[in-house]
Amino acid sequence: MNMPAAAPDHSFRAALRRRVAAWLAAALLAGCASQPTQPPRSPAQVRAQIVRLMPAGVTDREGWATDIQVAFSAQGIEPVAANLCAVLAVAEQESGFKVDPVVPGLARIARREIDRRAAAKHVPGFLVDAALWLKSPDGRRYSERLAAARTEKQLSGIFQDFIGMVPLGKRLFGDFNPVHTGGPMQVSIAFAEAHAQDYPYPVQGSIRDEVFSRRGGVYFGVAHLLGYPVNYPQPLYRFADFNAGWYASRNAAFQHAVSVASGIPLVLDGDLVPPDAGFGDRPGATERAVRSLSAPLDMSDRAIHRALEQGESHDFADSKLYARVYALAEAVEHQPLPRAQLPGITLKSPKITRKLTTAWFAGRVDQRWHRCMARAK
Repeated sequence: MNMPAAAPDHSFRAALRRRVAAWLAAALLAGCASQPTQPPRSPAQVRAQIVRLMPAGVTDREGWATDIQVAFSAQGIEPVAANLCAVLAVAEQESGFKVDPVVPGLARIARREIDRRAAAKHVPGFLVDAALWLKSPDGRRYSERLAAARTEKQLSGIFQDFIGMVPLGKRLFGDFNPVHTGGPMQVSIAFAEAHAQDYPYPVQGSIRDEVFSRRGGVYFGVAHLLGYPVNYPQPLYRFADFNAGWYASRNAAFQHAVSVASGIPLVLDGDLVPPDAGFGDRPGATERAVRSLSAPLDMSDRAIHRALEQGESHDFADSKLYARVYALAEAVEHQPLPRAQLPGITLKSPKITRKLTTAWFAGRVDQRWHRCMARAK
């Protein structure tokens, strides 16, 4: 008698994918450089190695080492020097190993954001002032808390209260807290909320709150940095992805190949489909350029769109579109083209007061990674 097929265990499959990603991260992070196979080590041995790899001057080294070791263990990521140094390099770059780093001028930045949203929704300034004069749950007026805010954690708490307690807060922000990154590795809170199914700690409040803790910020930072498979020739491109999004470096190189094959200049930002595109929206610049190649690609516009929608997954590199675009471009150039390229993105944030780029960020982290690897030797 035939038995009914068991329902797929999505949790198991997700865990298996993360294990494969972690294994590939360990094998490929250092640019395919071979590393001697290490025998299994105890958590205490891993923590001791992390302490040795940290730059001088880090306080509570044992605490940092514990949170990093647990993040690696919980996600099945090999604690080889290349991976450990990658996490340490990002944490050093993003926060200088401060759990909740101070942001200069944060109160001014926050008030500017409130005023911007009020103007966009035609809310008079005197109503905003009146709302901020109300007392918040901690007894202080919102304006007082805003003026005293020095860190993103403090500011996030103010906005959460403002949205939940003041009618105008809901009108201005809905359910969207404008503080969207935080913690010692500056992880996207949306990313953390989407990858919290196997979070190993009891959640204190919300995942947003966990991101602002050291243990949560490290856990989700490790997931964002190392929790997906790539075959980049050097870790520089993974650091760029940490800033620009998974597979941004691979996709920027693909955009370059599209531009070579089509002759159409493109912004090499790694976004194959506009991030806010909806059903029926006009195709973005990359998709229009690819569609111009539909005849030599022997693909319909619909097939091209479906393939480009895979741009945030590892599978895109195995797609027919990916292979055929590179074949066309390399026939034009008469030489192989790179499969990874630093995205050409200028960083935009109220916190940024000078012109910075994803390439700048990746280069700074890469320098820190090399210094850490030198300590490992």
